[in-house]
This record gives sequence, structure tokens and C-alpha cells, in this order.
Amino acid sequence: MPARLNVVGAQRRTARILIVEDDPVLRYLYRAALSVSGYDVICAGDGIEALYQLDADLPDLVVLDLTLPRLSGRDVQREISANARYRHIPILVVTGDPGDLVESDHLCILRKPVELAALSDAVDRCLRRTKRSRRDAG
Repeated sequence: MPARLNVVGAQRRTARILIVEDDPVLRYLYRAALSVSGYDVICAGDGIEALYQLDADLPDLVVLDLTLPRLSGRDVQREISANARYRHIPILVVTGDPGDLVESDHLCILRKPVELAALSDAVDRCLRRTKRSRRDAG
């Protein structure tokens, strides 16, 4: 079941963020940091649950760990990119080893370990960059 955390008094933003992280402590910390920053946050603990969440509650951005049980983060990234309903959703990959990933308009990268303020800043930056890219294209 996806977890939501709403902080009383936090200024709400319109963006909904899906956090896909198998470590429950990191998932909680990311959720808390982004909720305090005003985002509406939903969570998934593995790749399969992430795809279910995408179908159930379309997010504005996905924070994605690459090392996940049941379905890897790279497979989730490929599914998002291949699906017409999802491909517009920016992805912020948070990983210790980005390997051959390259940042683009719809893919941002943040290396672990992550400071929570840096996570919030990266989400803001990735959303702005994607919005700017869509505006320039249209």
C-alpha cells in the first residue's frame, strides 16, 4: 500500500512525486523531505509496485533507485520511456552507480548518498527543466 505523508503547515505544490526505493529508511526520509518541501508524495518499494502506482496515480516526476527487487530501476525506466502514457514523466535517478546513464530533458541523476536538501533541489530542478523543455517544444 502506498504511503503518504502530509505535513501540517507545509505549503502545497501541485506536483505529485512517486518515490521508488526499496530501502524503507531511505523511502521514509525521501518522502518526509519532499512532503515538507510541499510535494504530494506516493511511494513504491520495488519495480513492480512502481508500475502499479504509475497506472493508479500518474505522478509528475519519479524518483527512482536503480537497484530494486522484482523489477530493476533500469527496467522501470525503460517501461516509462516506452509507454506513451508515461514517457512525458521526468525521472530523477538516485543511485550510487549511474553507469552509462546520461542526463537529458526527462532524466536527471543524483548520486547516493543524498542530502535531503539536495534531493528537494534536484526534484525542483528536474521539474523546471522538463517544463521548460515542453514549453520550448510546443
